[in-house]
Amino acid sequence: MARGLLVVLEGPEGAGKTTQLRLLAEWLGAHGQMVVALREPGGTVVGDEIRRILLDPASDIVPRSEALLFMASRAQLVEREIRPVLDQGAIVLIDRFFLATYAYQGIGRGLPEDELSAANVFATQRLQPDLTLLLMLPVEQGLERAIQRGERDRMERAELEFHERVAHAFDTFAKPEWQRAHPECGPVVIVDARGTEAEVFARLRATLGERWPDIFLLSE
Repeated sequence: MARGLLVVLEGPEGAGKTTQLRLLAEWLGAHGQMVVALREPGGTVVGDEIRRILLDPASDIVPRSEALLFMASRAQLVEREIRPVLDQGAIVLIDRFFLATYAYQGIGRGLPEDELSAANVFATQRLQPDLTLLLMLPVEQGLERAIQRGERDRMERAELEFHERVAHAFDTFAKPEWQRAHPECGPVVIVDARGTEAEVFARLRATLGERWPDIFLLSE
């Protein structure tokens, strides 16, 4: 059986990753694809507990602890959930993966990239995404969406300058020269996250269809 696909949805806060992942999973399931939708941190019993700690506004976590907690959740998710279903030929959709570590803990928190990269190799056993869809939205607009959802989590409450650094990092990650220097992250493509859910979903499917037309360009 052929290996499945690992597709990551990334982007700054409020970009709509969770909504678009749900829409894509529902669409793939309705068209007969074996699909598994996951999120980071989380997706396992261990990961969900780590998520609670990481996102709790009361948590006092230093940057290195933050990075290691994300890595611990990722290691559990890769071994328990992602690799087994990829080996069965499933399409795995995941809300965030290693690119977020470079953006949030690397550029955002100022941790050394080489140390983060080495930790990720250990956590993932060199698993690479087949494609990362980078949903991009102006920082202020994304944070406003996050506020409208209700009480903000610890990451969303970070200062505006932190979120601006993260957004700038994501812009950099879409550039070909950065991707050539970071093959461990796999290909990264920007998707405009402005507009309605349906408009963004159409762009997302079109981007996926350029690589896998037999899967993502099926007629309705």
